[in-house]
Amino acid sequence: MKTAIIGGGPAGLYFAILLKKLRPEADITVYERNRADETFGFGVVFSDATLDNFEKYDLPSYQRIVREFAYWDDIAIHFRGTEHRIGGNGFCGCSRRTLLLILQDRAEELGVTLRYEADVDDESLFADADLVVVADGINSRFRERYADHFQPEVDLRPNKFTWMGSTKPLDAFTFIFQETEWGPFIAHAYQYEANRSTWVFETDPETFERAGLKDKSEAESAALMEQIFGWFLGGHRILTNRSIWRNFPMIRNKRWVMGNKVLLGDAKASAHFSIGSGTKLAMEDAIALYEALRRDPSVEGALALYETGRREEVEKTQHAADVSLVWFEHVARFWDFDPVQFAFGVMTRAKAITYDNLRLRAPDFVAAVDRTFARQVRRQGFDVAVESPTVPMFQPFRLREMNVANRVVVSPMDMYSAKDGVPNDFHLVHYGSRATGGAGLVFTEMTCVSPESRITLGCTGLWNDEQEAAWKRIVDFVHANSASKICLQLGHAGRKGATKLMWEGIDRPLEEGAWDICSASPIPYFPDSQVPREVTRAELDAIKAQFVEAAIRGERAGFDMLELHCAHGYLLASFISPLTNRRTDEYGGSLENRLRYPLEVFDAMREVWPSHKPMSVRISATDWAEGGVTGEDAVEVARAFAEHGVDLVDVSTGQTVREARPIYGRMFQTPFSDQVRNEARVATLCVGNITTADQMNTILAAGRADLVALGRPHLVDPFFTLKAAAWYGAADIHCPPQYYAGRDQIFRNSVRDRQDLEDLKIKAKPKTRAESKMEAGEKPLAAE
Repeated sequence: MKTAIIGGGPAGLYFAILLKKLRPEADITVYERNRADETFGFGVVFSDATLDNFEKYDLPSYQRIVREFAYWDDIAIHFRGTEHRIGGNGFCGCSRRTLLLILQDRAEELGVTLRYEADVDDESLFADADLVVVADGINSRFRERYADHFQPEVDLRPNKFTWMGSTKPLDAFTFIFQETEWGPFIAHAYQYEANRSTWVFETDPETFERAGLKDKSEAESAALMEQIFGWFLGGHRILTNRSIWRNFPMIRNKRWVMGNKVLLGDAKASAHFSIGSGTKLAMEDAIALYEALRRDPSVEGALALYETGRREEVEKTQHAADVSLVWFEHVARFWDFDPVQFAFGVMTRAKAITYDNLRLRAPDFVAAVDRTFARQVRRQGFDVAVESPTVPMFQPFRLREMNVANRVVVSPMDMYSAKDGVPNDFHLVHYGSRATGGAGLVFTEMTCVSPESRITLGCTGLWNDEQEAAWKRIVDFVHANSASKICLQLGHAGRKGATKLMWEGIDRPLEEGAWDICSASPIPYFPDSQVPREVTRAELDAIKAQFVEAAIRGERAGFDMLELHCAHGYLLASFISPLTNRRTDEYGGSLENRLRYPLEVFDAMREVWPSHKPMSVRISATDWAEGGVTGEDAVEVARAFAEHGVDLVDVSTGQTVREARPIYGRMFQTPFSDQVRNEARVATLCVGNITTADQMNTILAAGRADLVALGRPHLVDPFFTLKAAAWYGAADIHCPPQYYAGRDQIFRNSVRDRQDLEDLKIKAKPKTRAESKMEAGEKPLAAE
């Protein structure tokens, strides 16, 4: 098999090595436009897990690589005069030039032909190749040449960065967050060989401009970095190697394969340097392509296997990189955080590292995080322990005069089980069991303010005495048998009304028995949905009055809190989103105008709702669709509601239009809560694929939300909160006396179960290479 590899970087060289081992008879040529020893940048970084992979696939190159690597376990975070070190990370660094030379030697040893300073634009060089591997880097000329086929998407990120080096030795992967007269600068630094370290400097575009870096030469930029970070460099110089300031391109391709051509490495997909996975991703691409050829010897079959089998893992890595880079782009949000909380945010920014994970390997650091959080709670006026505090999710929180015992919230979830809007015994058991299960705050499902405002025939309502009495029965039970507070969520379905029950076809229109529906503009949800009536001025007044009447009934029923539903494409949300609001009157056009009616409704409700009781608003922080609401808009929406007296913003996303394309994942809506909380400076409730107590503690400790709502976990486990309290030893959790025996047992068992699990995790975790070298009496290069 004749194979041409365009690009002699780590991806191309490593694939050449693996393919030659698999098919010794293969004619493999690597075409590289640079000289053999010419490389840009300084070091590359891998995890221990990545090295394990290299050991499995090519032992000779692995053995040379590990002899050249610098090893370290710690991450060091410098912020506002403090340093926090977290161990057990298992990283290693190597000179990029050294890595390339090792891979070049190994490829030549196996019989791969390496052609340097080759004109790779001339496709006649490999016109007769059976396989063409396009591994020509982030600025791939071949990807761009065939852009119509590969359909690349390039997201040029706003922050500026440059890749430099230093003679400064480092014993940890080091983050330095430095305030300057121009704004914040960030250094990402690690050692890669004796007395050599990589330094990636990053800053936001405004700071870049104010510092005059646009007009500075490479040497002048290096001198400025030496000045800014001189206190840490201690006289060591900053080195350059084509160290130009640029914007990082996040690259994705709709297709990776074109005939016998296949994209590999950065040509295919890039991952932000803040998670150190670019070279790892490239070399693991090579492994995946090799595995595909091992499973299917035909080029066509192997390339199909590679694309379908590799894409999910690449997208996971890119998603983690996306989350991480956004954190760094918006570091100003967290600049006034306590340094301990700030450091925790750095560690958990990409979601791979969590509260429990850190607690296991850096217990002193997490203990400091807990104390920091407890001090914040004390400043709210709560008499909580600071030196030996409970974990964040079991700290109290106050909204106006309502105190919640913990930060666990039962998310509003439609049950579609009411008759004529009246909640029944199902609802009593549903809400009552979750309250007795220990959650600090329980939300009702969206409760409709009139018969025609319902989503489905099974929705609850609050427009008559029978419904009010039924809700009062539920509220009274919650108050009599738990410490939970209960919040009434009020809404109007708008254009998503008169639809089937969820399990019969969510958002699908009723085939019979439908009622007239209205919306901000006459736009149907599905093409075959009922066309809503554009709500008139008189109808707006009537609907507002319905919300007010429902709020009054909610107060009489005894609810502790009131939420206005302005999300998910329902009536009030349809005013806020430009995708559903095409009005030309005072309620359409600018965001200020589109907010006008939701704020009028909120104001009217706030006027009749007792001043000592809090009110919240649920928003869709993004429509996940072009031209719709964005995170930046969500901040303005939150600020507007805060100015009108909202106490909490319930941050959800999407469900506005059918063409939305959400990016799902663990805690996928948390970044929007983070943005709203830390830019609009308003308390937030986050929700969205949050499933564990560990995730809740991670979100709260990092300052990304004030309360955390769980939906599906509560559906299958009403006692989620009590079990979590036992696990973390939060003994103050309320429990009905009828359940004391069970509570006492689970608290006893959880002590042993938790210890057993932690012991197993510790025993199962292999020693990092840095630990192994130290135990063997060797010094990791990073410590020399």
